[in-house]
Amino acid sequence: MNVVVTVYDEKWPSMFEEEARALKAVFADECIDIHHIGSTSVPGLLAKPIIDIMPVVKNIEKAESFREEMIQLGYEPLGEAGISGRRYYRKGGKHRTHHVHMFQFDHDEEIERHIAFRDYLRAHREQAEKYGCLKARLAKQFPYDIEAYMDGKDKFVKQLEQDALHWKAND
Repeated sequence: MNVVVTVYDEKWPSMFEEEARALKAVFADECIDIHHIGSTSVPGLLAKPIIDIMPVVKNIEKAESFREEMIQLGYEPLGEAGISGRRYYRKGGKHRTHHVHMFQFDHDEEIERHIAFRDYLRAHREQAEKYGCLKARLAKQFPYDIEAYMDGKDKFVKQLEQDALHWKAND
């Protein structure tokens, strides 16, 4: 996968809304909430043009039974993919368009981490700009190496997450 970081696209929120409607139709009553997360959810932030979506469901095992419907929507199911309790799907093959990070409602730590990160970057423009600059630099440095790109931003992201959780706890 090529690593591409681009300027914020005003279409990203509507792309999220459109996909969220399709996912809600699949999960129906199992879906409690659905969140736009990740860099495309932060206005003005440089981002890989992939919409990250976090459905929160009543029962992760029951939601997993909708695997065929997800495949029909164009998603590739990838199990937990490194985060215990998550169900991860990606759409678009080599030209990814969407990632779904599904959690059961009581997986509070992961849900809160994603939402706090998003909200913190929305509220702290300077930090969002630093993060965007780092991503752009890493994408230029590692245009064909997603692992090196991810490794390059790991320490900065972990610190942002800690700052975001602290900020949210004191909000």
